[in-house]
Amino acid sequence: MRNPVRLFGFLVCLGWVCLSSLAFAWEHWGGDRGGSRFSPLTQITPDNVGNLVRAWEFRTGDLDSRAPEVMKRTKFQATPLFVEDSLIFCSPFNEVIALDPGSGAPKWRYDPKISTSQRPANRYNCRGVAYWVDDKAAANAACRARIFMGTNDVRVIALDAKTGIPCDDFGKNGEIRLGVPPLEWPGEFQITSAPVIISGVVIVGSSIADNRRVEAPAGTVRAFDARTGAERWNFDPLVHSGVIAGHANVWAPMSVDEDRGLVFLPTSSPSPDFWGGKRPGDNDHADSVVALRAATGELAWSFQTVHHDVWDYDLPAQPTLARIDTGEGMRDVVIQPTKQGFVFVLDRDTGKPVWPVEERAVPQGGAEGEQLSATQPFPTHVPALVPQRLSTDDLFGLIPLTDRAACRDQLAPLRNDGLFTPPSTQGTLMFPMTGGGVNWGGVAFDPVHQILYANTSQAIHIVKLLPRAAAQGFNPPPGHDFGQQTGAPFAMTRAVAMSPLGLLCNKPPWGEMVAVDLKAGKILWRSLVGTTEDRAPLGIAFHWGTPLVNGVAITAGGLAFTGAMDAYLRAFDARSGEELWQGRLPVPGVANPMTYLWQGEQYVAIGAGGHSESGTTIGDSVVAFRLARPGGAPSLWSRTIDRPGGRFLAKAIALGLVVLLVIALWRRRRRRAMA
Repeated sequence: MRNPVRLFGFLVCLGWVCLSSLAFAWEHWGGDRGGSRFSPLTQITPDNVGNLVRAWEFRTGDLDSRAPEVMKRTKFQATPLFVEDSLIFCSPFNEVIALDPGSGAPKWRYDPKISTSQRPANRYNCRGVAYWVDDKAAANAACRARIFMGTNDVRVIALDAKTGIPCDDFGKNGEIRLGVPPLEWPGEFQITSAPVIISGVVIVGSSIADNRRVEAPAGTVRAFDARTGAERWNFDPLVHSGVIAGHANVWAPMSVDEDRGLVFLPTSSPSPDFWGGKRPGDNDHADSVVALRAATGELAWSFQTVHHDVWDYDLPAQPTLARIDTGEGMRDVVIQPTKQGFVFVLDRDTGKPVWPVEERAVPQGGAEGEQLSATQPFPTHVPALVPQRLSTDDLFGLIPLTDRAACRDQLAPLRNDGLFTPPSTQGTLMFPMTGGGVNWGGVAFDPVHQILYANTSQAIHIVKLLPRAAAQGFNPPPGHDFGQQTGAPFAMTRAVAMSPLGLLCNKPPWGEMVAVDLKAGKILWRSLVGTTEDRAPLGIAFHWGTPLVNGVAITAGGLAFTGAMDAYLRAFDARSGEELWQGRLPVPGVANPMTYLWQGEQYVAIGAGGHSESGTTIGDSVVAFRLARPGGAPSLWSRTIDRPGGRFLAKAIALGLVVLLVIALWRRRRRRAMA
């Protein structure tokens, strides 16, 4: 043990988990039902993390068996569960796979045979599965322990957790198909996040294509009997009185409080995202943390984080349930991070803010027909995790006369009045972008030291409204999203602000891990996560951070683990934020890591499949690391940090070559323009 403080913390942690053997498992997508992403394991520490070696790698086979154009539409964001002496996860095509925790050898596999012709709006994706034990079933009964999964083609499937065989008593042959309204095409509606189960009720949300139309499918949350599949209730988050809109769906993971009988929903924005003239008012229960009574679907409380959202600032992350020291005693709370970088802390019973939230005036002057909210809620105790305004002084470029000037030319004409600047036909600079701030990876909470950990991104979106006449036959430039927003007077385009070199137009950092003392309302440290090694020419590893949509796993051993947009799993000292170790992955691990104890050894595992939307290399692996055994050889896949070290000269030379090449190309273009 590194020091007496850590020893004391570990003993407190053991008391907190009541010495339960279940505490050493990772039975839920977020580690536990409340999504704390905290493990009490202490075998791997800051002192020995440099001795981690690759234990095994398992490949799903998708990369070899699927067509390249299909793989380009995948996201491998699954977090394995450690249950029934297996690691169980789902592939982007909803294949459920169980692995031996020590070797990575497959134990069973189930394929629901998802069609690869449906063109899912949010890509083929399955963030995880859910585990449930029927305590009313006989000890050795089939399907006493069940794995539940929602699919890209809107099924809910129940499998025996020991064998992978469908549970015949659930729906028809182990599955139910959701009844959804007429769709524009089969991939408009999906289920991408893991279900949750509480008191014998399995609950699923949905992921629905954005910006297609005003009268889009409703974001109904559905609940079914976990034994039979019979529908128990459904809940449409959006209040439709006087409103023409759909969505407010729950695409991100949910949380449950078994003792209170509550399920917590992070709801999204109404349709369409960037113009709300046909949905006047705040659009209650959209962009909100919503607590429902799990037995009936009855509304317990709701807290809205964005009024009348026209920025796609929906809630992207699992509400994290924690017990915190507020300075006035311990209190059960819901912690909700947002794309804007806010952290809302709400009382778990009432939904009221634990610390004051102010309604502040925000920019006005929306597009024709728009009815903006005059104010938006701002937390006052916990500072924003990312900057929320960007000026021309914050622009970035390796070469001032080329890429930095190009960024300035892109951004100078845009409307830029800070956070909550409304979309416009002029074009609006959105910072933070619609990807966050914080995204679907959520936050992690250490209950012993009362510290919150979050991965964050910093990038610019350029959003522009196109009058309906100009939108007819519009062909968006490369790198631009285009939404018709049928039924609205405007279509929309959206693009990340990039330089000609393919670098973000805002100054680094582009991705950071942030640690927050909730009680004090103080940011303890920030650490850059990720480099340009796997994207830049000649493997130049600029330590600027990468955008981080995935989350963090933390341990009582004093470590925070995370992946990034480069091909490394990283470990940070949870107390100081110092980066201690990197484990090489076959492709970027843009998924949440997890940790487990197997036969006396602690492992850390992560899905490594890349991120197709960001242009990384695509893969199909799950990789696990453990400490080297006595006499074991050093691992080529593991290294402690040695920046900048002996590689500095080589990188400087490579950078010089890149700069010379860019200057030559710029001069050539200028000569042609003058000819």
